[in-house]
Amino acid sequence: MGDASRTGPLVGVKVLELGNFIAGPFAGQLLGDYGAEVVKIESPDGGDPMRRWGVTVDGDSLWWPTIARNKQSVVADLKHPDDLAMVQRLAHECDVVLENFRPGVLEKFGLDYATLARTNPGIIVTHVSGFGQTGPRANEAGFGSIGEAVGGIRHTTGDPDRPSARAGVSLGDSLAAMFAVIGTLSALHERSTSGRGQEVDVAIYEAVAALMESTMADYAVAGVIRSRSGGALTGVAPSNAYPTADGADVLIAANADAVFVRLCTAMGRPELAADDRFATHGARGEREKELDELVADWTRTRTVDEILASMVEHSVPAGRVYTAADMVTDPHYLAREMIQTITSRSGIELPMLGVVPKFSRTPGSISSPGPDLGEHTP
Repeated sequence: MGDASRTGPLVGVKVLELGNFIAGPFAGQLLGDYGAEVVKIESPDGGDPMRRWGVTVDGDSLWWPTIARNKQSVVADLKHPDDLAMVQRLAHECDVVLENFRPGVLEKFGLDYATLARTNPGIIVTHVSGFGQTGPRANEAGFGSIGEAVGGIRHTTGDPDRPSARAGVSLGDSLAAMFAVIGTLSALHERSTSGRGQEVDVAIYEAVAALMESTMADYAVAGVIRSRSGGALTGVAPSNAYPTADGADVLIAANADAVFVRLCTAMGRPELAADDRFATHGARGEREKELDELVADWTRTRTVDEILASMVEHSVPAGRVYTAADMVTDPHYLAREMIQTITSRSGIELPMLGVVPKFSRTPGSISSPGPDLGEHTP
């Protein structure tokens, strides 16, 4: 089933993907981007629901060609003895089994680490689940949104006078997928010296909690519970999205002392940098709303292009708040090959994001869009 067009640092690594939706399959997408051969097992009753999720055209998901890119689709009913035997054979040939079932499901099918390692001692089994493989909540259902809640990020997202909000993407699932890739790569590295595989246990809520900075220490030591602060980060100013004369939003991050001096110069208000109310990071944080209004009063009188040109001139970090429409035409995205146009299996020309990160010697690639259901079934 190998693909000669595959490139990247993981060429030669074979991954068996078991699972649906986002957390496991996004990890499989990333491994495939880096050159791994990813064989995805799908059920015969329609396969992965991601084939039908998101925006669709004539019933075809525009998400599927990306999240299943660089993968092969093999249809198998794990409850059917012959199909299960085929999947077990594939697992014994693989370097990695990637799964996002509930804990205990693999054991029912003889696809758990202990069973596979008897004949494939180098096998790495990477689990992605809501609450991990152990602990009192291990067997509970756990989608990404629940992981975002339990992991703490929902409490800190949104405006302070409104209920907690979510990001407009599946943040919890995607974070878990990235930690699954990090864990898998770490296990592959260790195997190169020990010759032995192991299990990698990723819980969605833990992947989210890992991003929560010093919030636990803030509470335990100082009694501070970080909460929602809208588009700003409490105590960090000026660093927010500001309105422009032509209706755009521009993000300006000038919270460091030297950068704030340069922003004040760009605004034609150099005296602000010497004002005791704003001269230090702490002082600016205490008066962030007042400072944001001063910056907004300036940005409202200029177009976004005028503001960005001034920020470049004065070395102040800034950027327009992009939509997808901005991304697909942005010269920097294009120069770094971050917009790849691929023809889906149904003949639709689709822009999709390129491979992250960039490798200087063994670049990853997109060799194929998401496959048809069962396209690679033996």
